[in-house]
Amino acid sequence: MAVPDRSGRAREEKDVRAISTSTSTVSVGIHDISTATGHYALPLETLAAQHGIDPQKFLVGIGQEAMSLPAEDEDPVTLAASAAAPILARHGAENIRTVLFATETGVDQSTAAGVYVHSLLGLPRTARTVELKQACYSGTAALQFAASLVARDPSQQVLVIASDIARYALDSGGEPTQGAGAVAMLVAADPAVLELDPFSGVYTRDIPDFWRPNYLSTALVDGKLSIRAYIDALTGAWRDYREHGGRAFEDLATICYHQPFTKMAVKAHVALAEVAGQPVEKDVAAAQLADTLHYNRLIGNSYTASMYYGLASLLDHREDLAGQAVGLASYGSGSVSEFFSGTVRDGYRSHGRAAETRAGIEAREVIDYARYRELHEREVPVDGGEHELPRVTRAPFRLAGYSGHRRLYERNA
Repeated sequence: MAVPDRSGRAREEKDVRAISTSTSTVSVGIHDISTATGHYALPLETLAAQHGIDPQKFLVGIGQEAMSLPAEDEDPVTLAASAAAPILARHGAENIRTVLFATETGVDQSTAAGVYVHSLLGLPRTARTVELKQACYSGTAALQFAASLVARDPSQQVLVIASDIARYALDSGGEPTQGAGAVAMLVAADPAVLELDPFSGVYTRDIPDFWRPNYLSTALVDGKLSIRAYIDALTGAWRDYREHGGRAFEDLATICYHQPFTKMAVKAHVALAEVAGQPVEKDVAAAQLADTLHYNRLIGNSYTASMYYGLASLLDHREDLAGQAVGLASYGSGSVSEFFSGTVRDGYRSHGRAAETRAGIEAREVIDYARYRELHEREVPVDGGEHELPRVTRAPFRLAGYSGHRRLYERNA
């Protein structure tokens, strides 16, 4: 039975209209994308010299040139806020109803890191905020959840942020793949950058290839197992993608892969091409992916942000992608993978941020091994006392210190 509202019209009519809107076909995707990285950079030639090994082992063997490192007053929260601020400056915040923060280097076991970002950015209180975690995959989970929310109500926008600091033990196999970075994305209806396809493929398997217990500040990894797990999860997600209506391999202009190191993306592409019946040699695969590798090669692994740095690199370096479909291959150890795709929108270049991304990478302070080691050995204080941090970063936001077991953030003067 319809119940009249104050205007005398039946609520039933409104409900039918709402249902019609929510189930209609809506173009949803990435409306804007912005990045941030750490204050410092360590060239891998410096690390190679310290270990007495040929630098080509890093430059060619894993495809990395440098790693980004956070300053003493930077963490995943400040990187995230710095990545997201340009999006708000361009689009405003009045339509943002949700903030999804993806990270595997969260700063609190209870409060979502996104709540701190919400405060730093001055976002409306009428915006829900949640943190997501599943190794390097959760940035994709956040993007897919965001797309669903926007499809339900196209008037809303969702701010998705993936931010991480990859940190391994000194002298470990993972050490040269360390990095720091954040990617923020505004998800909206009628997106200006990338329209997401309505289908994807997923894969989950319990496998101990990479993990970080609560009592450790550095991650643990079984390198050989992790490579096999990545390939297995990727190909499993691809098969599921195709079974659910996904595009043929040859219909994709290129694919952006999760990049723990850039050579891993090349390995993944060779394996996927074989499964898809379109085999390629390693050198051909490297050429096909070249535009997706520029940024990750310079900043190292940024975990949840890694694949999206690859997407930013592709958008900034490929001559013209308008109207073309691209694949996105997300992987998170443990393990979860998703393969999905989207179409680059006409006019996407006018919304790009290539100059800003390059400027952020080039502005890093290059340090020597002694300074790197000093930074690596710093630990978060656990006594709950007053700890003021030195002002180092030039980014818009900083971690000012600690007090009463709490982190204190501020805008950078």
